Amino acid sequence: MAATKLVQYIVVNGEIAKSWPKGAIIAQCCHAVAAVSHLYASDPDTEEYFKDLDNMHKVVLEAPDASKLVGLGDVLQQNDVKHKVWIEQPENLPTCIALKPYPKEQVQKYMKKFKLL
Repeated sequence: MAATKLVQYIVVNGEIAKSWPKGAIIAQCCHAVAAVSHLYASDPDTEEYFKDLDNMHKVVLEAPDASKLVGLGDVLQQNDVKHKVWIEQPENLPTCIALKPYPKEQVQKYMKKFKLL
């Protein structure tokens, strides 16, 4: 087991968090986490994260609105932080972002401005 604590961040569009049913929001997060886990399945941190399924650590945060969520996605892309922006169709609405598992200290700086959901 790695000495570094791995964490997976999920950031939800706060507009939908206030207006959609909880189950629908949870489904969006599940879609994004499944997608990013598949996309980066061979990443060493992802492999390590899934070695201890009973002790996975996730943090779910809220972006105030879709534009802030998209802005986060842009910053993550510019800094080569592996993630998936989930876009609900047919509405074409960004609902959440899931990062692949990372050592917390590598990605926490991008998450500091967002509050817990």
